[in-house]
Amino acid sequence: MDQRYATCPEDIPGMTTADLRRRYLIEEVFTPDAVNLTYTHHDRIVLGGALPVTGPLTLTPPPELRSADFFDHREAGLVNVGGTGRVTLGEDQYDLAHGACLYIGRGAPNPVLTSQDAANPAKFYLFSAPAHTAYPTVLTDPGQGNVRELGAPVTSNERTLNQYIVPDRVPSCQVMLGVTTLHPGNMWNTMPAHTHDRRTECYLYFDLPADARVIHLMGHPQETRHLVVGDCQAVISPSWGVHSGVGTAAYSFVWAMAGENQDFDDMDGFPVTVMR
Repeated sequence: MDQRYATCPEDIPGMTTADLRRRYLIEEVFTPDAVNLTYTHHDRIVLGGALPVTGPLTLTPPPELRSADFFDHREAGLVNVGGTGRVTLGEDQYDLAHGACLYIGRGAPNPVLTSQDAANPAKFYLFSAPAHTAYPTVLTDPGQGNVRELGAPVTSNERTLNQYIVPDRVPSCQVMLGVTTLHPGNMWNTMPAHTHDRRTECYLYFDLPADARVIHLMGHPQETRHLVVGDCQAVISPSWGVHSGVGTAAYSFVWAMAGENQDFDDMDGFPVTVMR
């Protein structure tokens, strides 16, 4: 498991592009027939990707977690950004279409992950945080969360936001997660950019054409930097950092947060006119 240690705003000015990418960008989320995990010490979040092609994969805890099973002390949201797949938890099975979300609560057995079609394999994206209470496992099909329509074509940010793991729908200890999809011809997400000092947020960009990229804004609002991000790559945004982006084509992204509270609208916005 790759480990990323916590950073502060004062670190940003002296970082090169390579430094920024090494600290905040996860380039290889999915590798065929493997489970890739990254541990960020910002709110002790684990990000991961599983791409079962020739056979099933089992999510087991790496030694750094010091637990017998992955969910002994954790919960997670699992989003399928590939072809149809299946998650087996003991005797229970859940079929996930493209864009579906499975919340897995503390105490669940190690998941077994499979693809329905090796030619179009499932891509299971994991966002996990420590949990102190067990909540039921819940499957949410694509488009069945709390839906918000945001933005407008004139500002190139018309988008559909689906809240999947939020308190009034799927309860959790601290994970909040959803999927946002840009409408055709729209490129900007999350404007105005914002921070929330009480939560770390991570993005996984997906459904982005292979020859397209997202220019992801990051860093302290008065000391911004950018990352050039490709399809199925993830970005870690510390609580003090803004997160926003513009693509060369429309795309979707999984947003997920963990931290002090679960108030979705608890954020501090920064109009682009005040950012540097």
